[in-house]
Amino acid sequence: MDRWAALFADLEGELAASEAAELEAEVRDRARREVARLHLADRLASALGHPVTVTAHGAGMLRGTLADAAPEWLLLAEAPGRELLVPIRNVLAVDGLGALSEEPSGTTRRLTLSYALRALARRRSPVTLTLTDGSTVSGTFDRVGGDFAELAEHPPNEPRRPQAVRRTRTIPATAIAVVRSEV
Repeated sequence: MDRWAALFADLEGELAASEAAELEAEVRDRARREVARLHLADRLASALGHPVTVTAHGAGMLRGTLADAAPEWLLLAEAPGRELLVPIRNVLAVDGLGALSEEPSGTTRRLTLSYALRALARRRSPVTLTLTDGSTVSGTFDRVGGDFAELAEHPPNEPRRPQAVRRTRTIPATAIAVVRSEV
């Protein structure tokens, strides 16, 4: 009888170990699928209000408090009264996000980069652009299209006045690495 009890105990142990391994594999697979559904904006949402370091093509390392994020851009509060709008497509890395992520929502923000640039144009906010080649240009957005912005170039410490405008430059949105604005 002890032999049968030992055999059944071994079989039960093997079955329990097999079930535990299956469950563990299923949990890992589900976790991978959940992560695959996340986008960078979802990762960023978990760090809103926290300090992060963003490395951006053409602009290098940018430090600030993550103030907002959308699928096409993120907003850093660099210093009191100064914000950085960074197109997501130029982000090379983000440090400081922590381990948690927001769940993808069905109501993903649809605020595009063009929408954010048009808000700056409406406010007539002076900006300094860092372009993807590392150069900078200052002025005020006059018009923002679907994939470009027209910048009236003038000194950053002067308001946009006709006599201060040196020229108007049309800049493809893909050339913008960072938009610095005073709020």
